[in-house]
Amino acid sequence: MPKLQPASDPYEGSRYSDTEQSPDERILANLAGALDRTLPVSLGTQLRGLIEFGIALGELPTGQRLPSVRELAERAGIAHMTVATVYRELRESGLIEAKPGAGTYVGDGHNSDGLRSHAIRKIQRRVEVLFNEAEQLGLAPSVVSSLVNARAARGPTPTRPLRLVMVGNFIETTQQYANRIQDHLGSDDTIAVTTVDSLHAGEAFPLPCDICVTLAHRRGEVEHLVPSGIPVVGLSFIPAEETRAQLALLDPMAQVGLVSIFPEFAALMKPGVLRFAPHVSTVDVRLITAPDLAAFLTQIDVAIYASGAEATVKRLLPAGRQALEFRYVPDPHAIRATLLPVLERLRSANVSQEEEPS
Repeated sequence: MPKLQPASDPYEGSRYSDTEQSPDERILANLAGALDRTLPVSLGTQLRGLIEFGIALGELPTGQRLPSVRELAERAGIAHMTVATVYRELRESGLIEAKPGAGTYVGDGHNSDGLRSHAIRKIQRRVEVLFNEAEQLGLAPSVVSSLVNARAARGPTPTRPLRLVMVGNFIETTQQYANRIQDHLGSDDTIAVTTVDSLHAGEAFPLPCDICVTLAHRRGEVEHLVPSGIPVVGLSFIPAEETRAQLALLDPMAQVGLVSIFPEFAALMKPGVLRFAPHVSTVDVRLITAPDLAAFLTQIDVAIYASGAEATVKRLLPAGRQALEFRYVPDPHAIRATLLPVLERLRSANVSQEEEPS
């Protein structure tokens, strides 16, 4: 997904400089300007996709303020009801949240008070159980406090290998994502893969599992598909380096066609391509389900397809035409800042549980 930045902004809808726009104004201009009435996708679907994939790709981080319904509808020239419906759907999925009197903000991906509040409440319940048990055993609260303080002073516990599961959209690309994440894990950690569709279809979730990883905008959905008690972490993604390099080398005179699988992603593909290939003048978009897809592919020189569309595109694309995948990879900064701290807390917690006498 394109960066939410002016000038090189893949949303392509505005050309304001950083000095002319506040961050809130820039988000408003980018979202409104990215809506493309030439696409075979409704404006509401495009808007939802811009926000969903903006969250997935780290362009709209947790806590980012979003435009009001009125601001966005008026700037984009669309019905207030369209924006309100999109916001309502995103709130229901936990991706955004309304703060009374303050506006609408990007949420943490699930309907809760946040991981920190949830963790604190969980520990508070355990503390109550601990002190109740101590009282039944005849131990004074001061003794329990001394034991807790001694444990805190002891510092981190030894770690053990963790078992992760990556949940993505397509098994092959999900495995590629998992391979990238593996580079940041311990040598004995393992990561298995599955897809959202597989879990919806009732296939067994890969067990054992200490933690589940998925795309940021699908976190809330995945939380309802994994076994209870398994934490789910959402990661943001960035365009792969090889994709950026291939786009930069496109012939300026080439007729470029884009093929998207998800309607929500169609609004992002064109500006995403133009961000790295601004020299290309002719770009058109089709959904993989379009009835004229075969005819469309005969009229272009280069086909750029979303991950998961390779088999269809290469089957229909005439011989001698160039085809390349618009590939994303997990953002290494998100892995280090979001995933690795959770893994370390899990290691310590798991070792502590193993050391407890039965």
